[in-house]
Amino acid sequence: MTARPSSDTPSEPEVSARFRPAKASGSVPMGDPPAQPPGRPVPSRRTPPLDTGPAVSAAGSSGSSGGTGSTPRGATATPPAPPLDDGDRGRLLRGEHHDPHGLLGAHPVDGGVLVRALRPYARGVSVVADGTVTALNDEGDGLFSGVLPLAGVPAYTLRVRYGEAQGDDVVEVRDPYSFLPALGELDLHLISEGRHEQLWKALGSTVMEHGGVTGTRFTVWAPNARGVRVAGAFNYWDGTALPMRSLGSSGVWELFVPEIGEGDVYKYDVCTPEGHHSLRADPLARATEVPPATASVVAVSRHAWRDEEWLAHRADRPVHTAPFSVYEVHLPSWRPGLTYRQLAEQLPAYVRELGFTHVELMPVAEHPFGGSWGYQVTGFYAPTSRMGSPDDFRFLVDALHGAGVGVLIDWVPAHFPKDDWALARFDGRPLYEPGDSRRAEHPDWGTLTFDYGRTEVRNFLVANAVYWCEEFHIDGLRVDAVASMLYLDYSREDGQWAPNEYGGRENLDAVRFLQEMNATVYRRCPGVVTIAEESTAWDGVTRATHHTGPGGFGGLGFGLKWNMGWMHDSLEYMAKEPVHRKYHHNEMTFSMVYAYSENYVLPISHDEVVHGKGALVSKMPGDWWQQRANHRAYLGFMWAHPGKQLLFMGQEFAQGAEWSEGHGPDWWLVDPSYTAAADHKGVRDLVATLNAVYRETPALWERDTEPEGFSWVEGGAADDNVFAFLRHGRSGAPLLAVSNFSPVVRDGYRLGVPDGYAGWAEVLNTDEERFGGSGVRGARALKPEPVPAQGRETSLSLTLPPLSTVWFRPE
Repeated sequence: MTARPSSDTPSEPEVSARFRPAKASGSVPMGDPPAQPPGRPVPSRRTPPLDTGPAVSAAGSSGSSGGTGSTPRGATATPPAPPLDDGDRGRLLRGEHHDPHGLLGAHPVDGGVLVRALRPYARGVSVVADGTVTALNDEGDGLFSGVLPLAGVPAYTLRVRYGEAQGDDVVEVRDPYSFLPALGELDLHLISEGRHEQLWKALGSTVMEHGGVTGTRFTVWAPNARGVRVAGAFNYWDGTALPMRSLGSSGVWELFVPEIGEGDVYKYDVCTPEGHHSLRADPLARATEVPPATASVVAVSRHAWRDEEWLAHRADRPVHTAPFSVYEVHLPSWRPGLTYRQLAEQLPAYVRELGFTHVELMPVAEHPFGGSWGYQVTGFYAPTSRMGSPDDFRFLVDALHGAGVGVLIDWVPAHFPKDDWALARFDGRPLYEPGDSRRAEHPDWGTLTFDYGRTEVRNFLVANAVYWCEEFHIDGLRVDAVASMLYLDYSREDGQWAPNEYGGRENLDAVRFLQEMNATVYRRCPGVVTIAEESTAWDGVTRATHHTGPGGFGGLGFGLKWNMGWMHDSLEYMAKEPVHRKYHHNEMTFSMVYAYSENYVLPISHDEVVHGKGALVSKMPGDWWQQRANHRAYLGFMWAHPGKQLLFMGQEFAQGAEWSEGHGPDWWLVDPSYTAAADHKGVRDLVATLNAVYRETPALWERDTEPEGFSWVEGGAADDNVFAFLRHGRSGAPLLAVSNFSPVVRDGYRLGVPDGYAGWAEVLNTDEERFGGSGVRGARALKPEPVPAQGRETSLSLTLPPLSTVWFRPE
């Protein structure tokens, strides 16, 4: 799905007088400044009007508009500076100069200190140093300069006048070109090496104190650009006065701008190798405007975390040997209209009541088109602003941790949209995407893939994974569309793809990227889990990166993998009428052939309840009662099957309609005023019971990834539509799970069980009346009998309710 094109014109919440052009013809590219929002201070400071008495004439005209100027009383005239080289002057004014700091600011010269300022549309500029005000000469085109008779470069400010009269519209500011680079050599070295694991602390917009002055450091990687400038609401989106400098061969451009701060809105004005300009959102922006607006926002976090205990114990037990039951949520539509903070009042309590151990949030990174559900990301470092600020999102994560619920997010490093204000051809050349269109174009989604072979791009993504875990305390990343990354011929026909250097179809760069990402996250963030949505039989998705498999590749290093095969096979079986299910029996048993090849999650995700597939309950055959009974029996089978569980919102109460991001789950189905609310509440009560029994039964999760944790009791009863198996923990009693996927009661159904237990008791029955079932139940206490069955010497005689799953435990 292609992200919707959006306007390249950001909104203008504020215009600062520091860089404000005069309201003259052609000088204001985006109209008059809007009214100042209430309660938000203007960060610039004004000086008292200058004395407009008798003046001393200054050399040159008064401004780029060609008027006549003068030097105010109390200000001395300054000798003219040597003119700029025509080439330097042209490149500077066109935003193409790699070193504007070499031309602007203060520099020692013969006879004093040369000061040059670029202030388009100003009527006059003076230097204030050591209590002396010195008027600069107007060079035209917004350039002002002069030579101050000083022995060394002083601390100074610029007094800039935009009004016609001497005392009109004057501001006093620190000169951005009086500061040394605010980015260190180590940062640049790590960026060039592709090893900056906290890249967001080096690139993007960072509020800081530099040289004793508070402001914002802007840094962006654009190695092919002729020049880069900062444009924002503070300068009417005209970046002429704020060209950035190139820091050596790193490809990084930098500028420290005093007094710009939290909440300021900006983009980068990037000049391509051909000399074309485009406004680009910051690839490492930590906050953005609310879509469809697309500008970046300077952000500062003030959230005080309260989840120290959660983080301290998160790594106590490896996730594949722990209970792990996931509720998948699309935040904008779970309760439409709620902010992050309002969600924090409702979501943690709901998830805790249902007993899920984790929530998985569909992508929360900023995206312009809501209909992409977040899977076409333009702001990889910014939580979507639709529901609040980044700190508001931190508050939600904190609240979930406080409720004992882990937080996973969908992470999308496989592709990005082609919006011309975002990453695509960022500096006029393929940068984040490969230069070869056979590798750059994603044929399924009309997007671009990342160039995983480029060190800086790989660093951008690896650091992004770390960023979500460290800055937002995320407990796991579910990595989207891994298969599309691993294969060069994914969704491509012959001739549409190029093989790797060995002639194969594996994307070796993507393999190395995924290995590096997983290794880095696990090293830096104890207790975090990475989960692959990988739909093929790639060997070693959850194998350690240093262990080489039979194909010659090291493992990808994920902690868990979605079991897409189980999902498709089991849903195919359940969709059949019971009378036909015997012909598809193997679709329910085949998963055990490969169950231990990876560490699996069993997903019933959003993908299975959209695009005409129908909700989970609507996939089931029969009348309404039978559909719900099948639904309940399937969930009972799923929770007992080896692997972790994931269930998409709305399926916990058997919503009948497909999910739509426009209105979310049909909560009215469980409203007491609805006549059939009990039908849906019964399914929800079952899910809560499943999770409760699951958590207290180590046999169901302790050995999910070990063959010793499972054994069949009856896997071949195709004519009966019956499946029975045992789950084993490292110690203690096993659990017997029996599913009857036929609509008939089976009395006296004999199943072999292990010796050594005096009795067995029913611990869960999906056919209980409180869940909406028929209430068929056998004896509460079952005595083993010395009757051989399924190769065991001891067996139980059971009553199997229709369309049900029943769990038993030894007493």
